Amino acid sequence: MITKQSLLQIVYEQNRVKTDVTIPRRIDPKLLSCPEVLIITGVRRCGKSTLLRQIQQRSADRDYYINFDDERLINFTVEDFQTLNEVFFSEFGEQHTYYFDEIQNVPGWERFVDRLYTTGNKVYVTGSNAKLLSRELGTLLTGRHVTMELYPFSFHEFMSYRGYEYDRKDFHTTAGRSRLGKYFAEYLRDGGFPQYLNNGSDIFLKSLYTDIVFRDVIVRNGITSEAALREMLYYLASNVTHVFSYNSVANKIGIKSVDTVNNWISFLEQTYMVRILNKYNSKVGVQIRSPKKMYFIDNALAQQVGFNLSGNKGPWLENAVAVELQRRNSDFYYHSNGHECDFILRNGFAVTQAIQVALSLDDEDTRKRELDGVLSAMEAYNLKEGLIITFDTRATITPSPDKTIEVLPCWQWMLEQ
Repeated sequence: MITKQSLLQIVYEQNRVKTDVTIPRRIDPKLLSCPEVLIITGVRRCGKSTLLRQIQQRSADRDYYINFDDERLINFTVEDFQTLNEVFFSEFGEQHTYYFDEIQNVPGWERFVDRLYTTGNKVYVTGSNAKLLSRELGTLLTGRHVTMELYPFSFHEFMSYRGYEYDRKDFHTTAGRSRLGKYFAEYLRDGGFPQYLNNGSDIFLKSLYTDIVFRDVIVRNGITSEAALREMLYYLASNVTHVFSYNSVANKIGIKSVDTVNNWISFLEQTYMVRILNKYNSKVGVQIRSPKKMYFIDNALAQQVGFNLSGNKGPWLENAVAVELQRRNSDFYYHSNGHECDFILRNGFAVTQAIQVALSLDDEDTRKRELDGVLSAMEAYNLKEGLIITFDTRATITPSPDKTIEVLPCWQWMLEQ
């Protein structure tokens, strides 16, 4: 049981902490006006707390805030919520908007949030573990919440954070394209974690990696083979965007049980640090059995975790596109039937777009391989248009009278949305 005095001290001290809210994070206004509980999820340190503070600043009711990722609240239980509510009311008067940061640290939190919702309050919640949140949301809060996933900075947000200004006419001028290409090269290298962009310290990335792996995976899931888990993650980060199977990973790191590897990767997905991509097939069972591809939530973090040659930018370009597709909430897969296409997008039951990613099309062998890949997907799903995303090439290719392939620089593709 936490005393009122202790909670009062924590509430006031947390509210005195200055949060950098200078770069507005994008959020659908409908999520702010709807009565449902808004759950903001995403990887650690991607800016969920900042977004929560930005929402808080826009509201007339802004005092009922607490961050549960605080060691002083480690023994906070669901029974303490009533005491917290009394502290809020006695100090700030009657308000009807609550802001709970990293609430998944409190078992049973959904019971109190449900009570707040049913009594007419608006509640904002952030959390960093998909499994815990989905399990709890599937109980009392079914039909009473909406969820949004937050990611590290998009390229547009990265530009704003760095103080770079651009105009759409820059897409079409030599000087403008040169500047955008320069900034985009920085984005590919530095990623989008706000704190890392602020200080450029590898210590931050190492600390973030440790927090995710140790606190969110090892401790939370009772894993005892820490060395093997880290070796697996090192191998996967060193081969980002490559096709793999759970069996091949198990063999590489010397783990006898393929199920163990499957579970570990699932735990990593739940932290939002990685995304597993399935090969597209109309039969779900075939998708499950087919080889996978893995993408990391951020290029800088992946390079910190794995062994990578800094000169090989191709995987980082593909990884950045994968994260952007996640940010756009796309339903996407990879295609392979002799030729591979990096991404195909589905809307409902129909495949609607084929996207290939290539650093450059200057080399003839590369050009043929990438065109064969996207054409293979276009023919398989009866698409008349395809897209190749490159570092800085823009062109239109018409391989046949009824098929067109647009080639766009990645920075343009990202900024046009």
